[in-house]
Amino acid sequence: MLRNDVLHALDRRDAADSRTAWLALAGEFPSDPDLPPLGVLARALEHSCDTPLPDHDALARERTRLVDDVAAAAHRALGLAAAERWLRPMWHALALRCAGLPFQTARPDDHAAALWLRGAHWAQAALAVQGIESWRRIPAPLAWMLEARCRLGQLDACWALLAELAWLAPGRLDALLRRSIDPLLTRLHTAFDRSFDGRADEPGDASDLPWFPAWLLTHTPALAPRLALAQPSQHSDAERGMRLLLDLLS
Repeated sequence: MLRNDVLHALDRRDAADSRTAWLALAGEFPSDPDLPPLGVLARALEHSCDTPLPDHDALARERTRLVDDVAAAAHRALGLAAAERWLRPMWHALALRCAGLPFQTARPDDHAAALWLRGAHWAQAALAVQGIESWRRIPAPLAWMLEARCRLGQLDACWALLAELAWLAPGRLDALLRRSIDPLLTRLHTAFDRSFDGRADEPGDASDLPWFPAWLLTHTPALAPRLALAQPSQHSDAERGMRLLLDLLS
């Protein structure tokens, strides 16, 4: 019952009640295994802050603390799904605190767009990506925009971005597709893995994924008008293959 009191207070995001309930639990059951992670969550509510972060180093410290300490405790105390929901306001708050920091290629995780995505705030993530100059030429923001639009149900606007990411950073696309950001993309990716006779010989090998856009045209030719919107990339064999198929289909 005392443990549930802590959980209910945490669910309400009431810092004072969370601390009071946690102290009651600690007083009666100091060896309760859930006591340490619940204490981390109670302290996280107490120490919430909205002060803008001055630089990327400060953001990296806050992000690391949130991942290594708070998120780990939430997963242990609440379970994975409930923890992800509980953490969303904290990701939102951190994204707001770093909104003025520019994107740095060398440290892509330290940008507001990545944090909005962690907090499942898809529209804000897309807006943050649009503020990055030449974002369609950079793997991280290109992947962020693809995920944000898929999560928003804008799949028709995603096919060109998917092709560009497949050519530019197939590993990032593979990671996205394996997170099931859209049911149709998940089915198509599974069919591609099963049917495409390329170089990849084990799960997680993304070496064949640059050919995914060309394969899509053989599987679903109706996607041709959308894939034709893909911007020129590095003129790889896979990109030339897709554009040759577009010529043949037209």
